[in-house]
Amino acid sequence: MERASSLRRKSTARQHKGEVMIAGEQLRLRLHDGKLIKDRRYHLRTYPNCFVAQELIDWLVSHKEAPDRATAVCLMQHLMDHDIIHHVCDKRSVLKDAKLLYRFRKDDGTFPFNTEVKIFMRGQQLFEHLIGDKDSILQLRVEHGVAYQRSFPGCQLIDWLLQNMEAESRRQALDLCRILQEHGIIQHVAKKYDFFDSGLLYQFCINFRRRRHLSELLSESEDVVILTQEDNHLESPFVLHKSHPQEGSSAFQSGKYLKQVTSGHRGSLNSSQLHSAGFPPFVQLNSTSVICNPKSVLRRSYTCEELLAPGAPFMKKVLTVIGDDLAWGFVVRGMAPCYVQAVDPGSPAAAAGVKVRQFLCQVNGQCVLYQDYRTVSRLVMTGPRTIVLEVMEPLE
Repeated sequence: MERASSLRRKSTARQHKGEVMIAGEQLRLRLHDGKLIKDRRYHLRTYPNCFVAQELIDWLVSHKEAPDRATAVCLMQHLMDHDIIHHVCDKRSVLKDAKLLYRFRKDDGTFPFNTEVKIFMRGQQLFEHLIGDKDSILQLRVEHGVAYQRSFPGCQLIDWLLQNMEAESRRQALDLCRILQEHGIIQHVAKKYDFFDSGLLYQFCINFRRRRHLSELLSESEDVVILTQEDNHLESPFVLHKSHPQEGSSAFQSGKYLKQVTSGHRGSLNSSQLHSAGFPPFVQLNSTSVICNPKSVLRRSYTCEELLAPGAPFMKKVLTVIGDDLAWGFVVRGMAPCYVQAVDPGSPAAAAGVKVRQFLCQVNGQCVLYQDYRTVSRLVMTGPRTIVLEVMEPLE
């Protein structure tokens, strides 16, 4: 069960990464068509295939891709975090709404074509080939009284791969399909079984041809979290309950901010819902509860320069957190610097000495002082189970 939960979380994260890649490519092609991407000259040097961040933000707002400039910046930062775009000199990790030059990594050949990306592109190529077939195996099929669009029996996909020379043997075709399933590209229609060379029905998780709206990326990214997503329940310290809306007041009432969970497992809080700049304050979980965006625990905000100033009232600590089957048990917040917003009292983080209001300086030896919470979350999620944190703790 725990392994299945872990695989589901990894698959969800990979699906989101795939959606970001598709949305980024669709945006790149639109910007080329709109002549926003072109050769630009700056300080006696010509930079090919660039766009000006400020012009792109204007374009996103005017084309209704973002409701305001702050959200547009968040969207582009999301693409930057996923290595879709970058500053032309790679000197800036944070996108600024200014007259600075940025470029799509696909336009300058710096896109990281790692194994995961190659598998995703192979899945996209197979989807396009299958959907374009005159007698495509992707059809409306019924299983246990439920109709599934563009579904296919596993054995038919194996046959198709062999007929179209996409695989040399049934074993090789089966291995390919299982890799595609592991990376969140195909799945069993009811999400119950691994891929088998049988009559079980499967379908593509991603419709590669669907036009993506960039605003979707922010809500989809909420599946990638430091705290586990498997236990969203009413015992979570960040759950709100619906109440009858009253004039002049919020329609939601906050529960206790933080409490000990006694049900044997921890509630979870999505770190992406803890950042207020351009993000919705809560996300719907079910008909009776939502996750809220609690008030910052900081007494006041700090800049990186203040933290590093000589004589600053902070003490550095190195903490080793060994994650358990429910993840690590803490939440980070902030653009730069990041800080600990909440710690589950019974978690590995609490046992290691992680406390609220600590600022994160390093994660596994990598400096994160100037990174936002999304980058820090990704470092933790994609790293080893044991993480070494260097933090700065206020002297009180």
